[in-house]
Amino acid sequence: MSADERAALLWTPELLGYDFGPGHPMSPLRLRLTIELIEAFGLLEAVAVCAPEPADDELLRLVHEQEYIDHVRAEDAGGPPYAWGIGGTDNPVFTDMHEASARIVGGTVEAVRSVWRGERKRAVNPAGGMHHAMARAAAGFCIYNDVAVGIADALAEGAERVLYVDVDAHHGDGVERAFWDDERVLTVSIHQSGQSLFPGTGYPQDIGGPSARGSAVNVPLPPRTSDAAWLRVIEAIVEPLAQEWRPQLIVSQHGADAHGRDPITDLDISIDAQRAAALMIEGLAERYADGRWVATGGGGYDLVSTVPRAWTHLVAVVAGRPIDPEDATPPAWRALVQRLLGRDGPASMTEGRPGTFRSWEQGYDPDDPVDRAILATRRAVFPEHGIDPLVR
Repeated sequence: MSADERAALLWTPELLGYDFGPGHPMSPLRLRLTIELIEAFGLLEAVAVCAPEPADDELLRLVHEQEYIDHVRAEDAGGPPYAWGIGGTDNPVFTDMHEASARIVGGTVEAVRSVWRGERKRAVNPAGGMHHAMARAAAGFCIYNDVAVGIADALAEGAERVLYVDVDAHHGDGVERAFWDDERVLTVSIHQSGQSLFPGTGYPQDIGGPSARGSAVNVPLPPRTSDAAWLRVIEAIVEPLAQEWRPQLIVSQHGADAHGRDPITDLDISIDAQRAAALMIEGLAERYADGRWVATGGGGYDLVSTVPRAWTHLVAVVAGRPIDPEDATPPAWRALVQRLLGRDGPASMTEGRPGTFRSWEQGYDPDDPVDRAILATRRAVFPEHGIDPLVR
């Protein structure tokens, strides 16, 4: 396999500098253990590892206001009082915050450019997926919105149909807001309902601005939604839209916080189902987007058992070398977990859950709350795309 044929993995140890400090849920340990597990499986040989540089202000301004960028830069230099979502427990100031946050953006932009320009068929930035950041505000552990900037850069280079798929437990509100009235971007967010989880948004009736009706798609799910129902959502919502819309590029966000062990969410999505979702999105890219796919990480706060396995599976799928769920985790990686944390890491890449589901074509169950959520979204959005919500 030549270098040009390999997927790009955006990675440098400098990305570990995105660190809100001890006790914060978004610990850089999750990224370190992910990269170590990727390396232990030999996947670094199957990808082209690219070290991103921080995005400059011109790139950041594709989504963020210069006044906000200046404020972020000033805050990590001990500047003006906390404002615009920075400070407090969610987004505390840390050293070199601007540079660390801009480097994540640089990684996703490089990933998107390499795929859009045809230099790579696929790319993945596990450190990316900061989907809550707004034009002039930090939110939900996100300072800059790397996904939105990456998509905006593709639009600036001529893209006309970008499909964004977000399977994080939290609504992808920042990306949706950035393209709310832009018919060139179709954002799909599958998340725990805002009635029970931050940021409290993302309902079926939220379908985009007046010039882009149907460009925003939201599926809010009840707490404890599990694998089969969650995967059924992807098939029943994303597949028909991709088939109809024919995106030129798919960008996906794979926050691992939908897992049942996650300490701040209430869904119940296994490692196996998250692997299955990555494979489903890969299939969408192959069928409808000429294979062009960029994946990012996102949330995920079960640092040892969930995030490293979920994102190692993701990188393996992007690389075209899916890991057998029955494979054991490499002994060297488990030894590292023991050395760093004094505890055992997970022994295998599966949780023994099959990652299967009942197809939407098999019928709608009015007694199933997830089926009701699916149908509500289909009824709100599908007519805007000329799709009958009651027929696949």
